[in-house]
Amino acid sequence: MARLVIAAIFALSLHVPSAFAWWNPDWSSRKVITVDTTVAGLNVTTPVANLPVLLRLHSGNFPQFLNVKEGGADFRIIAGDDKTPLKYHVERFDVASQIAFVWVKVPNLLPQSKENKLYLYFGNQKATKADDIANTFDVDTAANFHFADLAGAVVDSTAYAVPTLGHTISNPASLIGSGASMSGTASSFQVQDASSLRLMGKGWAASLWVKFDAIPTAVGYLLDRSDRDQRFSLIVSGGHVVARVGAMDVTAPTPITAGQWTHLAVSIVSGQLELFVNGKSAGKVPVNVSEMGGAINVGGGVGGEGLLAMQLDELRFYTGAKTPDFFLAEAGIEGEKNELVMHYSADENQDNAGTEGETKSASRFGTIVQFVFGNKEAIVEQTVIGVCLVMAAAAFLVMFIKASALGRNRRASARFLDAYHTQVTATQLDALVEGEASFGDSPLFRVYRQGLDEVRRRLDAAATHSGIGLDAKSINSIRASLDATMVRESQKINSLLVLLTIAISGGPFIGLLGTVVGVMVTFATIASTGDVNISAIAPGMAAALLATVAGLGVAIPALFGYNYLGSRAKEGIADMRVFADEFLARLNEAHGA
Repeated sequence: MARLVIAAIFALSLHVPSAFAWWNPDWSSRKVITVDTTVAGLNVTTPVANLPVLLRLHSGNFPQFLNVKEGGADFRIIAGDDKTPLKYHVERFDVASQIAFVWVKVPNLLPQSKENKLYLYFGNQKATKADDIANTFDVDTAANFHFADLAGAVVDSTAYAVPTLGHTISNPASLIGSGASMSGTASSFQVQDASSLRLMGKGWAASLWVKFDAIPTAVGYLLDRSDRDQRFSLIVSGGHVVARVGAMDVTAPTPITAGQWTHLAVSIVSGQLELFVNGKSAGKVPVNVSEMGGAINVGGGVGGEGLLAMQLDELRFYTGAKTPDFFLAEAGIEGEKNELVMHYSADENQDNAGTEGETKSASRFGTIVQFVFGNKEAIVEQTVIGVCLVMAAAAFLVMFIKASALGRNRRASARFLDAYHTQVTATQLDALVEGEASFGDSPLFRVYRQGLDEVRRRLDAAATHSGIGLDAKSINSIRASLDATMVRESQKINSLLVLLTIAISGGPFIGLLGTVVGVMVTFATIASTGDVNISAIAPGMAAALLATVAGLGVAIPALFGYNYLGSRAKEGIADMRVFADEFLARLNEAHGA
């Protein structure tokens, strides 16, 4: 029995889950990325091989832009076994906008699974750039166009380096990084004939992302190719997409929507022409196509007809059979709603490897704070929050000082009133005049002493002029002196409270300024990058709102403090006025003429 237990323990010790491993200790951090192929995600039912998977990194799922080597040079993407490096390349890495687009070749995507994991390692300043653009695509990817050239040149990213003819208008705010815009009035561009692009017996396919600001009314050509007596076309007609080979057509039943990115794919394999819209089959027809070559016109027909005004991104050609699930995965991963498909864990290090984001919810507010103070472009938000912190510190300091002072005044006044009512008589009004040590913090005591000083001066003057007491004019003069003393004491009591009113009224407006600027910057980023993914927008918006939170964090405590201290100050002033009237009456009674 003991041997069986030892053997079982040994066997379990050999099975270490890959999530707890660490590919290379030279890399300090990693992020687990999961591709969901279940019904809740891509809903693919067959394995998908050699898919170029897009990783959309932004401040919401990757708050470490400032800690990564320039251009993502220390990125390494490891397969789900946490051992096998995968081919990848970075299409765009923008620290200012905190957006990156990384393509990685995934050899096998399992169907109906939440275990399709990738490990993005980073945090090694000694690492050198390991991008491998050509090998990110498999041998069946005959051409791939990112349209990343800002000058509008159309460059093939694959190892085949298929030549092109013509330029496009660069669109930096495209679906994925930069894209292409076509005016519809100039000539289309052309993908030149190449052996890698020829339609052979093993099949042929093309896919692209397209967006129309307005649906064309006339027939327009997305793709057009002619070779001898054969012609292949991908057309937009009456708002519907049509795939055509010779006389055979497949028409998508649902028209495309203006202002919205649409994924289109067409496949010719095993004598079938099939059209896919947003990853779903729109129909297929049998066709008879022999080997086909020739240049491929994009955005217009081979004869210069049917030019289209459109935006274009990620144009690919394949010389191999691609399954319907391949196009479904391609559309789902690259589309604007890829957050339903791609799940990013919280950052891990070698100490917490395997938690796979268990601390994510606890770090959300920290992510927002890091986005503000870790982003040199957020200088306005940083300044606003800094000003709010200074105002908050000043407000709390004022509240502490005034609460302490009003407390001392109140206690001293209570002691003074007790002594006044027990020791001061009509014949001994000055019994407490030497009580500075005990009653010095009381404004009532200072009013009392000022009144006695005024009485003494006038009584001395009356005695000099053989007067018998204080007449009405003297009493009025004493009253005026007491009123002046009360005004000065009221000013002391209310001093510094104006800083709280400034914090109450100014804090929210200063915070709102930071929020408005932050929102403007966020929308400017959207305009420049074209990334309208809610996961990319939300952190910028949340960071902008942090400025308003800071303003409210100043105003709310200051408001409560001001109301409380103001009521205490009013009580003190009211007590002072009541005492002054009472004391003046006693003076008039004791020394009036």
